[in-house]
Amino acid sequence: MKLVVMIPCLNEETTLPLVFETMPKKIEGIDDFEILVIDDGSTDKTYEVAKSLGVKHFIRHKVNRGLAYSFREGLKESLRLGADIIVITDGDNQYPQEMIPELIKPIMEGNADVVIADRQTSTIDHFSLLKKFLQVFGTWVLNKLAKTDVADGTSGFRAYSKKAAMDLNLVAPLFATEAVIQSGNKGHKTETIIIKTNPKTRESRVMKSTISHARKSGIVILRSLMMYEPYAIFVTIGLVLLVIGAIPFVHYLFLYLTIKNASGPHHIQLLIVGGVLLTASFISFTLGLIADLIRVNRILIEEVLDNQKNQMYK
Repeated sequence: MKLVVMIPCLNEETTLPLVFETMPKKIEGIDDFEILVIDDGSTDKTYEVAKSLGVKHFIRHKVNRGLAYSFREGLKESLRLGADIIVITDGDNQYPQEMIPELIKPIMEGNADVVIADRQTSTIDHFSLLKKFLQVFGTWVLNKLAKTDVADGTSGFRAYSKKAAMDLNLVAPLFATEAVIQSGNKGHKTETIIIKTNPKTRESRVMKSTISHARKSGIVILRSLMMYEPYAIFVTIGLVLLVIGAIPFVHYLFLYLTIKNASGPHHIQLLIVGGVLLTASFISFTLGLIADLIRVNRILIEEVLDNQKNQMYK
């Protein structure tokens, strides 16, 4: 069984050696262990340091492309290298590499397709109260909408089986959130291990602002839901608009049948508003139908991609 550990890096010349200090040299049940460094446009000596540490496999970007792009490219290269299990960790030494055997154990035993480490964000000292709350609340929302049971939805310390990695077709800028949603929709069995993160070495480059990260995560969740359950979203919006838009007409009809005097400019204004809302409701229903057809088309395209991946990485 082959394990590939992916390490996305951006100017990590000082922290990368720390990552390798606790990196396991050998894991029981793993016959082949490779490390893949994704150098995402580093301007320091990250590449040279990685080579000096014995890394043989690299993806190098001339400019910074972002963590999500690096993750996607890393998955492809890991599969090309013949990985049966893929682990992703960080180049800033946030995660305890010595826990990799525990991280991959559920996959090796056939009990999971995906394993995501729980950082216990509520106990991390350098996280603000707002960040802790948003991490917990965001994961709760993610689990409800994606029908998953993940303890830490944004954790970057995770492992994928070969099949689970091949199933992922990520397009969003926040890979962690979208990957959980896709795993939930594709029926991946996900397990959690509890870890304790290492002391902070630098500021996060992914979460530059807690509010900004929460906003981006919300957009990713909404986009993913529209991909996988578009009809439910648009029908719900359409029904709400339909009910609200019908109220002025019901009110007008009641007045007409009871007091026989339904005239007046304010009634006309209400009817115009109701007409606009009913039109919006019709548009929402139509968009739901179109989005559902796009969803079906996406499923068919993904089946073609799956067949291509099976041929490429068999």
